[in-house]
Amino acid sequence: MVDQFQGKVVLVTGSGRGIGREIALRFAHEGADIGVNFFRNRQPAEDTAEEIRALGRKAVTIKANVGDLDDLNALFDQIDNSFGRLDVLIHNAASGYNRPSLKQRPKGWDWTMNINARSLLFGAQRAAKIMQRNGGGKIVAISSLGSERVLPDYVAVGASKAALESLIRYLGVELASMNIVVNAVSPGLVETKALNHFSAFVDARKELLSGVASRTPTGRLCTPKDVANIVFFLCTPQANMICGQTIIVDGGYSLQART
Repeated sequence: MVDQFQGKVVLVTGSGRGIGREIALRFAHEGADIGVNFFRNRQPAEDTAEEIRALGRKAVTIKANVGDLDDLNALFDQIDNSFGRLDVLIHNAASGYNRPSLKQRPKGWDWTMNINARSLLFGAQRAAKIMQRNGGGKIVAISSLGSERVLPDYVAVGASKAALESLIRYLGVELASMNIVVNAVSPGLVETKALNHFSAFVDARKELLSGVASRTPTGRLCTPKDVANIVFFLCTPQANMICGQTIIVDGGYSLQART
């Protein structure tokens, strides 16, 4: 179906680069107007917005640290003021202090939890109020396999993603009566600039990526477009009966026992 999101408004947090950018463009190709959120790097967000406008859609770029409640509220205020509606919230923005458990610090823990998990709860509260004006909407959050599996130096992010997935279940049930469908997508390893924050990938990026690809049943890594396609599907009417679930998109990598 062409332009099935014509006239709809989609907010994608952290959408200047990587997975967020691909999600924003996926919805724009289907007719949606887009709120492009960034925190530190304005130019990639502006570039994403220009690509959206080139498709004939509206786009606004909004600087906001979603982990800060004042910024988060200002983000939704600007979406409401700019578009007057919100149909889809994609909770994609993420951050984290990558350290072993015994070296994690309170500041890093709070920063990670606030951006990755707390902002989903309070963002959903704001989103729901706006969505209800037009009869409902969709919320999709981006999680991580680290929510269930132990990864090196990932304790804060992993715990925040586990909290995120729990929130998805609660929000899925509690918002269903408002015709707001809530789910999450958990990608496998995706090659983006976010990997630069992991020392193992900086030191041996090519070898590690090829190793994961070779152990993936589908024979390749998950791409940002793979993730964007599943996120988009969850926001279509065909997915209305998927409620409070976390969909793993990893080519079967996580299904295999490791020895």
